[in-house]
Amino acid sequence: MNHHIESIQEKIEPLRQQIINHKVYSVINDLDDLKVFMQYHVYAVWDFMSLLKSLQSNLTCTTVPWFPVGSAETRYLINEIVTGEESDVDMNGVRKSHFELYLDAMHQAEAATAQIEKFIAVLKDSSDLQSSFVAAGTPEAARSFVNFTFDVINSNKSYLQAAIFTFGREDLIPGMFMSIINDIHLSVPEKISTFKYYLERHIEVDGDHHSHLALQMTANLCGENTEFWQEAEAATIQSLQKRIELWDGVYESIASKKVLVL
Repeated sequence: MNHHIESIQEKIEPLRQQIINHKVYSVINDLDDLKVFMQYHVYAVWDFMSLLKSLQSNLTCTTVPWFPVGSAETRYLINEIVTGEESDVDMNGVRKSHFELYLDAMHQAEAATAQIEKFIAVLKDSSDLQSSFVAAGTPEAARSFVNFTFDVINSNKSYLQAAIFTFGREDLIPGMFMSIINDIHLSVPEKISTFKYYLERHIEVDGDHHSHLALQMTANLCGENTEFWQEAEAATIQSLQKRIELWDGVYESIASKKVLVL
């Protein structure tokens, strides 16, 4: 394996372990807790798609007239990932993006989607993240997470985008969370079967096939440029710190709800 990749993986392992073993999983005990989690996490699912499409826009030609852009191998890698993320299949074999599949899961669980839908509606009209956050009442932890992602997107540095896509988003679903979901599924399968499918699909597609493609894409974009690799490492560390902050926000929201109930 590329020694730069091995170096980043070694540096971020403590942060990955913090995420995998985060205390948020200790407070997700039932469907109501899961709904809160989904209302935060959906923002990360959405901005993951935005990060993905930014990479595709930068690494391929998406305008007319068409001209070849960059490396054909890198074009293949990003287009292959986009196909799987933007037009996967749901439980019934219907083509869906992973974001649309997540919204389906929220609807089935009866988790509130008004906030994320308002955010997207305002953003479509205004193209302004901050006013969209305000209009939707987006939680601060989700705002901070999305703002960081868009700071990287707006940098127009494809190698940074690829790095946080590769190291900051993949392979972060712990077995403990799957066990929690399986337990909830036993009691209310009609409410979370779509979410369970989403997670299983994420692990199958993103955590295996796509992770290998993303690693190669990042290696191609950073090449032998030491400065690029150093920037990629720093951005990856920050992206994982933002994920921890997002999970902190979810934990506080669920924990405070439990206190109010008591």
